[in-house]
Amino acid sequence: MAETAVSAAVSTPSLPVPTALPVRAVLPWAAFVGLLMIVALYFVGAEQGATSVFSGTEVHEWVHDGRHLLGFPCH
Repeated sequence: MAETAVSAAVSTPSLPVPTALPVRAVLPWAAFVGLLMIVALYFVGAEQGATSVFSGTEVHEWVHDGRHLLGFPCH
């Protein structure tokens, strides 16, 4: 009996190459998200009292539970 040696090609799994993300493409979005976060923090933390933009308590009632969750005193 003749035995033939079959060479099996050993393949290594290819890893995905991360793509470079240019800072100029990300910077406007990061600034926009940062501005939205600052506005949200204002409405949750300071929209009631001397610095209020809107009169009444509607905004305070909408963000009341968020104020307690984040540790802002409100009453």
